Amino acid sequence: MDRPLRILLVLAILFPFAFLVLLSVGRQWVFPALWPEEWSLANWAEALASHGGLGATLGRSLGISLVVATVGTGLGFWSSQALTATRAGRWLLQLAYLPYIFAPVILAACLQYYFLVLDVVGQLNGVLLAQLFIAYPFAVILLSGFWNDRLRATQQLAATLGASPRQAYWRVLLPMARGPLLVCFFQTFLISWFEYGLTTLIGLGKVQTLTLAVFQYVNEANIFFAAVAGVLLAVPPVLMLWLNKRYIFIEKKIA
Repeated sequence: MDRPLRILLVLAILFPFAFLVLLSVGRQWVFPALWPEEWSLANWAEALASHGGLGATLGRSLGISLVVATVGTGLGFWSSQALTATRAGRWLLQLAYLPYIFAPVILAACLQYYFLVLDVVGQLNGVLLAQLFIAYPFAVILLSGFWNDRLRATQQLAATLGASPRQAYWRVLLPMARGPLLVCFFQTFLISWFEYGLTTLIGLGKVQTLTLAVFQYVNEANIFFAAVAGVLLAVPPVLMLWLNKRYIFIEKKIA
């Protein structure tokens, strides 16, 4: 690829992020002015410090996504092992695709009655449970490919060499699973981070996340606060991409 084309591609990728940052520090940007009339961090200060503002929303979103990613990855790892161990389990594995037949909003509408019965609608634990309905099956599908013949042969070799089941699990299985588990954790974190439909219907707008905040500010035509929320929303994916490259792809290349 030619150097000018590479530069153009990089600029095209970075432009949306740069524009969001620019918009988040601008005030009184009125057409046809090319730039905002005022540059200030006041948007950030007001959005983060206000009661029930983006500071609390950011913490809540991080907490929800970390819990969903941790629980979803852990359950998915255990479930995928059990499902791939038998022929019947491999047939049952196809059910993991069921939640993705529907749009998240339709899935939430189908589940809402049961959440009402459990009395978790409009509550944080209800949103956590709802998001697991799409994060957990994804983890099962993603990790099912890990349990292959090569892994089983390695486990059998460890047992042949005298390793106990516990030693084989902690010293053979988990080190081999480190890469897939990290990828699964990153992916389920991002699924939860950007989730909108289930969070809206099950949370009833009472459980505010950054994704919901962006739509709320856009609907209010508050473009500057929407830009602040958009920047905060874009940071974790970029960080996850860097961590993914730093700790997984580079290690695989070295290996």
